[in-house]
Amino acid sequence: MVKVDIRQLNVWLKGNHVLKDITLTTKENAVTAIMGPSGCGKTTLLRAINRMNEIIAGCRTTGELYINGRNIYDGETNVYELRRSVGMVFQKPNPLPKSIFENVAFGVKIHKMANGESLASIVERSLKEVALWEEVKERLNDSAFSLSGGQQQRLCIARALAVNPEIILLDEPCSALDPIATAKIEALMRKLAEKYTVIIVTHNVQQAARVSDYVAFLYLGELVEYGPTKHVFENPQSKLTERYLTGEFG
Repeated sequence: MVKVDIRQLNVWLKGNHVLKDITLTTKENAVTAIMGPSGCGKTTLLRAINRMNEIIAGCRTTGELYINGRNIYDGETNVYELRRSVGMVFQKPNPLPKSIFENVAFGVKIHKMANGESLASIVERSLKEVALWEEVKERLNDSAFSLSGGQQQRLCIARALAVNPEIILLDEPCSALDPIATAKIEALMRKLAEKYTVIIVTHNVQQAARVSDYVAFLYLGELVEYGPTKHVFENPQSKLTERYLTGEFG
């Protein structure tokens, strides 16, 4: 399993100091949840882990972020390869305008990763990992848009898994889903943590409590508290964390 080691990370977006001296190390075989009110920098922190903030004009980043012991901001990192090994799933399901099969196979083809394993077997394996295979195996040539919202989100996770990532980033993956689909995605997160490093962003305190092993609480771009979920929820060290967890603001 892969640890993410963040040291004094600062991010500015269009002159706005969004993240301020963030330092934390995720744990192996665990789900880490980044929680906090809207605008606190959660998504920016998530996007820093695969350098997606750089897509935004005017972004500036300082500090260090180590994956597998290597600082991905050292100037020599192959960003293309980084984003293959650090898969990201967004808030709203974003399937490609292709068939179910082609959605999962897309990254494998782009990265030329089949390597003796048939494309069909990679697609099947990836769909099984997200518990979607039985639901779609008879309709792999149908449009991905024919799936429900929850199925589309699991398809997007399967697409990320197909290229053998080491880390899965999930940016509020259930915010557009109904309670039944949400429960399936939450169960999937727990299962994925057995094999991958999983980091999620959520504004839902109850979800963080249900699915995560560790939580980081951000407020106004600063890391207020980080630790085992049970400890943070039952005995928060910061009054600000306590106020957030009890719903005083958010």
